[in-house]
Amino acid sequence: MFAGIKVGIRAEQDSRNSASRQTTAVIRPARATPPADPAPFAGVYLAGLPDSVAPLEAFESRTGAKLRLATYYSSWNEPFQAAFASALGGLHIMPLVRMQPAGVSLAGIADGSQDGYLVSYADAVRNYGHPVVLSFGPEMNADWYSWGYRQTSASEFIAAWRHIVSVFRAQRVDNVTWLWTVESVTAGNARVASPDAWWPGRKYVTWVGMDGYYYRSAETFTSLFGPTITDLRALTDDPILVTATGATAQAGKVAKIADVFAGVQADHLLGLVWFDANGSQDWRIDTPATFAAFGKAANK
Repeated sequence: MFAGIKVGIRAEQDSRNSASRQTTAVIRPARATPPADPAPFAGVYLAGLPDSVAPLEAFESRTGAKLRLATYYSSWNEPFQAAFASALGGLHIMPLVRMQPAGVSLAGIADGSQDGYLVSYADAVRNYGHPVVLSFGPEMNADWYSWGYRQTSASEFIAAWRHIVSVFRAQRVDNVTWLWTVESVTAGNARVASPDAWWPGRKYVTWVGMDGYYYRSAETFTSLFGPTITDLRALTDDPILVTATGATAQAGKVAKIADVFAGVQADHLLGLVWFDANGSQDWRIDTPATFAAFGKAANK
């Protein structure tokens, strides 16, 4: 159903060192080149998800892009949206669930007080039976969420993360990709800390993700994501996904769409998810020029 995307398992080598590892095991002619990386894949968050897949179908039609991921935001105690996930499966799109633990203490999650909810959620994901990407407590290294920086300790976050993964494993759920998502670290932003302190360990993570948005025309993929990529690759060789991005009109959406896709490809990342909503800024792809730019970049 989801050809071309490895999910639910750990990638033991990444694009930075795959060639050198292969060379130690296999004698190759000097002129041989390493296999090309898989093409980055595109995902999106759209208003109206998870109530319907119609916005996704419209987005694909308008851009000509084939989506592989669709994000939705899940409040604590909200059940897994199995009907939506099944509808996504019919479109060959994988659900990416951002589980937001507002209104619950991380210590309470870690000590088992929330296990009734977690077991029910895990059972629903297992019964769905197709790949699901789960991202618990995203942007924890920033200070604007109750589960994040300055609000809750990093050790409590790690304990909660590990407990959730352990509950799912105890329920024999093997179709989850665990996506650890951080806010991108940019120069001069005191509200965001280096993500290292929140790292739960390789046993508990499948992919790592980073969120970051273009506000100004001078920003580039390198300035927006480069320092975070360096931090993440010092922690782990797990695949990296841009989990939420967008651009303001002032930044120049057409140019930034091309820039983020080019950066993802150049840095050998998994892909990107565009936050297509009118929130603190209008991040939407909603004009002929931006539709065309997204389709062109996604189909390279």
